[in-house]
Amino acid sequence: MADFTESLTADHIAMIERQPVFFVATAADGARINLSPKGYDAFRILGPDRVAYLDLGGSGNETNAHLLADGRITIMFCNFQQPALILRIYGTGVPVLPADPEFAELASHFTLFPGTRQIFDIKVSSVQTSCGWGVPMMELEAERQTLVKYHAQADGDEWAAKYRQRTASIDGLPARPTDRYIAGASATETE
Repeated sequence: MADFTESLTADHIAMIERQPVFFVATAADGARINLSPKGYDAFRILGPDRVAYLDLGGSGNETNAHLLADGRITIMFCNFQQPALILRIYGTGVPVLPADPEFAELASHFTLFPGTRQIFDIKVSSVQTSCGWGVPMMELEAERQTLVKYHAQADGDEWAAKYRQRTASIDGLPARPTDRYIAGASATETE
């Protein structure tokens, strides 16, 4: 049976903080539903009604485009240990890019990785928990370091050619062009 609350509780926060992976879903009118797994130490609870996650450059920028078009986002956590539990955060979000004035304040909550391109700032509208009895029990072996290593080694021009040009979703919705964060450089120095 599902239980709903309007915001995150202390029990929700404790469960979230133990999870090494979370899933993000977005959609916009006339577009495909986007569902992405996320790892690394990239999720922060900023209050009972506000969360954020750090986004690294990858194969697309669907979440950015969907939030600009629609704003809705769902984040799901599964407890792969005991007790079985699934937790979904429903809300609305905005992409905050390195060039945005609010980026520095949001970034202060994270350890920035090479390839950081934006932080998604999410207002929580409701939280749902359900049993999770059908979810297997698993243990984390290790984080994959491939994406961070790629960004740490990638030439700035190569990155710009591949990723900064992605100003639309796969369905043609506009996305804001993003600059990646490089340790010790400002957003304008990475262009």
